[in-house]
Amino acid sequence: MVNLHRERKARARRAAQSRAEENRIRFGQTKAAREAAARELERQRQRHEGHALTERDEHEEPRG
Repeated sequence: MVNLHRERKARARRAAQSRAEENRIRFGQTKAAREAAARELERQRQRHEGHALTERDEHEEPRG
């Protein structure tokens, strides 16, 4: 005899685990990878700012 309530719960759990696995693959990024990407972005921003011909005030909007 099969308890249908248990079977529905088990099926829902399997579906949730499957979705979680897909999301980990699709959106997953380790903390170290996120921090490395942020450091690289900041390094590129500073390098770009270093090539500016004139100094900018902090409240001034970037040109072009």
